[in-house]
Amino acid sequence: MAIGPRLDLRHTQSLVMTPQLRQAIKLLQSSNLEVIAFVEEELERNPLLERDERADGPPPDAHAGREPATPPPAPADSFESSTAAALPAEAEAPLDIRDWSNVYDGESPRGGRADFDEDARGIDSLAAERPRSLREELGEQLRLTFPDPADRLIGAQLIALLDPAGRLPAPDAAIAAALGCAEARVARIRARMQRFEPVGMFCRSLSECLAVQLAEKNRLDPAMAALVRNLEMLARRDMRGLMRVCGVDAEDLADMVAELKRLDPKPGAGFDPEHAPSLVPDVLMRPAPMAGEAGDWLLELNPETLPRVLVNRGFHARALVAASREDRAFLSEKFQAANWLVKSLEQRASTILKVSAEIVRRQDGFFRHGVAHLRPLILRDVAEAVEMHESTVSRVTANKYIATPRGNFELKYFFTTAIGGTGGETFSAEAIRHRIRGMVAAETPDDILSDDAIVAALRREGVDIARRTVAKYREALRIPSSVQRKREKAVPA
Repeated sequence: MAIGPRLDLRHTQSLVMTPQLRQAIKLLQSSNLEVIAFVEEELERNPLLERDERADGPPPDAHAGREPATPPPAPADSFESSTAAALPAEAEAPLDIRDWSNVYDGESPRGGRADFDEDARGIDSLAAERPRSLREELGEQLRLTFPDPADRLIGAQLIALLDPAGRLPAPDAAIAAALGCAEARVARIRARMQRFEPVGMFCRSLSECLAVQLAEKNRLDPAMAALVRNLEMLARRDMRGLMRVCGVDAEDLADMVAELKRLDPKPGAGFDPEHAPSLVPDVLMRPAPMAGEAGDWLLELNPETLPRVLVNRGFHARALVAASREDRAFLSEKFQAANWLVKSLEQRASTILKVSAEIVRRQDGFFRHGVAHLRPLILRDVAEAVEMHESTVSRVTANKYIATPRGNFELKYFFTTAIGGTGGETFSAEAIRHRIRGMVAAETPDDILSDDAIVAALRREGVDIARRTVAKYREALRIPSSVQRKREKAVPA
């Protein structure tokens, strides 16, 4: 057998992820804020793309293309008005006195005094007053409290180590070793700075923070100090144990806990608030006009989340006339990219609307009657109905929100697992969690439901559920166990 090189022709098929396809997939799974940011970058990068502002502009004038047969007479100035035989009409003022903004009438344009006796304000007063941050407030108190520059340096280090809640968990020994000073000096400065406004800053733990605030109010008696030292018992609602440790009765303990609740566990959280971005839904839903109990729903895409871009074909045609070979290649690439972006945005909008309509159709009972009527739904059900792949439906429902008469929901919220029933019917896991929350909220202090009792009640309603599933749902809802709930409701606090 001879060994040598040869040429063979083979036909194969393979799926290639082109850059355009990757861009379309990325746009499909991105949120509306990410899509808007991406489109803004493309508008700066591609000269053939332009923003479509036709919907925001004024309506076109029907007589915009026409010119008047005779030009209107030119407005008269003050000299012509004074020498004319007839007085001008009420609405016809001379040209040079139509604008009264440059005429001094003896009063200040800002409503001030005319005799110039008021205090002059600096230019910094024209800007909006910015609220000071937490570190600026503490820095000013630090400068007024400690005259020694070394103490100020240690205090500045303590301010720099603060967490957003106002805690300073670092030990004094570590801070003293980092600054090269005595540990007692750091402890003294920390104790002094704990009385800064707001009181309770620079503490190592929650117990120390509450103790400092109580000491500032002169309420840190032995019973209250014992309560602050045993906050874990308060978290377990072990009221009988707290009464024994603090040496008080139930009424005094209730007053102590009420006073403890009036304190601020995170004194630094009130400063520098981080404003959460407002949620802008992608799909708007409302009942159809004149719709009764069996009426339909109307769905539309939110116009605020739809980036409107156009391809400037006129500029592309004019630029090709005098373009070189390199310029033609550049323009052709940008023209294809612009067309593909517009097509991807249109396809993204239609896909979101199609998937949302199918979800609304399947969860009609939820929108009419509430969470108890939420049906189990998986991606495969919607994918088969809209004739798409499950991965496409997953990308569509990621980071997308719908505004409904019951509030704003993420599209992922309507996909829940199914729990079997005794009669062959299936129930949504979210509906079961809602039912468990309602059963716990309706229980009385004399009748606390255990997990077994909840399982028995659900099985009487036709839900075949295990005890461990009820315990998992209860923990996910942050509902304490029956023992803790019984302790909490045994002694009012």
